[in-house]
This record gives sequence, C-alpha cells and structure tokens, in this order.
Amino acid sequence: MARTWLSIRVELVSGHGADLWPRPGRVFAAARSHSFAEFATAIDVAFGRWDLAHLHLFTLSDGTRVSPLDWWHDEAPDATMDGHATKLSRLQAGEQFAYVFDMGDDWAHLCTVAEKRIDPLAELGEVPGHPVPYWGWGSLPDQYARRWDGDDGESPMPKRPARGLSDLPPILPWWGERRRG
Repeated sequence: MARTWLSIRVELVSGHGADLWPRPGRVFAAARSHSFAEFATAIDVAFGRWDLAHLHLFTLSDGTRVSPLDWWHDEAPDATMDGHATKLSRLQAGEQFAYVFDMGDDWAHLCTVAEKRIDPLAELGEVPGHPVPYWGWGSLPDQYARRWDGDDGESPMPKRPARGLSDLPPILPWWGERRRG
C-alpha cells in the first residue's frame, strides 16, 4: 500500500487547571478519509478518558473550528464545521492545530501532522478502520484528577499495604498474603 495515511503527533499540553511537563503524547495513524469526530474518539481513548460525554473542539491553524454539531444543541461557536462530516483530508503536511476535550476542564492538545505520510501496513501490520495510536510516551493524568478510586480531593491518600502486594488475591505467584513458589 502506498504512503497514503497521515501520521499525527498529539501532545497533552494542559488540563484541569495545570500545564503538563514533560508533555505526554501519542502518535496516530489516520486515513485522510477519517472524520475529525473519529480522530477525537481515538485521542480520547488513547489518553485514558472514560467519561466521553463532554464537548470537544478542534481549532485548525487557519482558525477553523470543527466539532460534532449535534452535541452542541444549536449553541456551537459561530462557523463551526461538523466533525462528523469534515475529513482529515483538510490537513496539510506540517500543519499544527489544537484539540480541546471537556470545555470545562479544558484538556488541551497540540496536534502536528508529520511532513511525510505513512503506510499503515508497514507501521501497524494492518489497515485499521479508524485512527489508532502507534507510538506514545508519558504518564497520563486522570480526567478528573483522581489519584485513587473514591478520591474526593480532600481525603488523605490510602496507606500502602505493609507487605507489598499482600492485599491482592493469590492469583499470581507474587500476589497475596502467602506467596506461592
């Protein structure tokens, strides 16, 4: 297959009131025929978001805004293009644009289209039906800044078990109160 797919680097710049450094990131393979809505879903999944019921918005280098219009209930920013209909073919090699997930917590990403296109078979070993990450780095923050299950932002962090992994069931040899092996 020819080098027809885009390679798009996505770095998480800030969110939930904090700037991130070093910035975690992922590199995506995406066909020019994929929509911005499909790309947004791939970004959200790759960055560990589980509550996907939030608005998102791409802002392209020329100022064009792209977002699924049906999510906005007729209140989308003026001149916003529909993310379901707008294809990644609008993007140019080397172009940089922004993606913001959750318009309240403002998880902002810098997206950069690689100068050269890629062959998905060579990079991924297959031709996926949607955009997918194929490289990445960094620690991903929780979308609500929770550090553990039940974190309310005020309670002290739970104490670590005194004996390593003794709180786990002995499914694996190094887990549990009585280690096997």
